[in-house]
Amino acid sequence: MAWIAMLYSAGMGAGILLRAVQEPVYMKLNPPIKNGASADVVALEFTFYQWGFTAWAFYALFAICVGYVMFKKGQPALTSTAFNTFLKKKSHQAIIDALAVLTTVFGLSAAIGLGTTQINGGLNFLTGMNSSLWVTIGITLLISIGAFISVYKGIDKGIKVISTVNIYITLGLLLFVLLQSNTANIIQVFVTALYYYFIDFIPMSLAMGNFDPGEAFLTDWTYYYWAFWLAWAPFTGIFIARISKGRTIRELIIGVLLIPSLGTFIWFSTFGSSVFDLMNTMPTYDGEFSNVFSSIFVFLSNYPLSGFINIATMLLLASFLITSLDSAIFVLSMFTDRGNKDPKKSHRYVWSIALTALTIGLLLLGDLRQDIDVLTAVQKLLIITSLPFALLMILMIFLFLRRMLRSKDESRTPDAPAL
Repeated sequence: MAWIAMLYSAGMGAGILLRAVQEPVYMKLNPPIKNGASADVVALEFTFYQWGFTAWAFYALFAICVGYVMFKKGQPALTSTAFNTFLKKKSHQAIIDALAVLTTVFGLSAAIGLGTTQINGGLNFLTGMNSSLWVTIGITLLISIGAFISVYKGIDKGIKVISTVNIYITLGLLLFVLLQSNTANIIQVFVTALYYYFIDFIPMSLAMGNFDPGEAFLTDWTYYYWAFWLAWAPFTGIFIARISKGRTIRELIIGVLLIPSLGTFIWFSTFGSSVFDLMNTMPTYDGEFSNVFSSIFVFLSNYPLSGFINIATMLLLASFLITSLDSAIFVLSMFTDRGNKDPKKSHRYVWSIALTALTIGLLLLGDLRQDIDVLTAVQKLLIITSLPFALLMILMIFLFLRRMLRSKDESRTPDAPAL
């Protein structure tokens, strides 16, 4: 449970709160594909597609390819170790490691900026006030302090504890909404959307025919998500590899690809179906769930104990941001400490300050330049910085398979039959 909690908190946690309500509603009102299913099913199916196997496959590939050379071959915890049989020059390896650092920093700072802005949106909704930029910066500082304390204590005493608490609170919130909603309808829509997701996965991935939502939609949603997963893959994949020593490749695939994806599908089915039912009871829908920063708080205000639940949701969001930030700090520290699997605390301290300063800088820049959505601009920049990893991942898979085949050849005895 702690292992799954850590990999989920590092790879996706805060995002499922950010998009739990807003994305299914957007997909329902703007169906991206046509497959004969109802609007509710299509909305959840495409949300599954955005948050499902594709995302976790990026993480799993990095975890397997880098983890294998880290623990089976005794190589340092660096992205370049997956390519060291192909790239012999130290300068070429350094370029890959530098690229991994840059994409991690950009991806993480954008995510923390979005997450803290959502917490601020929740405060605005609950208090009826319009909090200033300095409130968002204060929230960012508190989250950064929490992340530093966690990463300073290390994986077992810090990251593992907070991640496990996160998962239990998330399960509690999920059960609360599930039991207060039309449970039978949620299960039915979940099963139907999952069925269509499986049979439509390849044409959706290739944007073929009726499954082509158009270039504008792909740029704003699919390409952006792919870029985000790629930007997070180096640090999330290596972090997963770091906490997975002793597990088999089969266990890693099941634990990283299937279990988190299934949990995410259940999450979006519960919140998506519930908000659809709520919309059906409204005389008119006036965009109550269109704001990505406040939609989940508006949604939860329709349930009993809404004040307590919304406060718990904000605390959970902050805690998820802490676990994403502390795992990233830990991996960036490994990168700059020459691949040390237990990096020095001085590196963790420096990266904590650097990431906090960059996030605050983006928030201040966004406030100064009202004509530019800086966080959105950084998200679009991810598409550019992540593109090299889309190509490098193909090479990574090839080199990993070659390593595995050579390892099998070396382990055979002359009398052993060929497999």
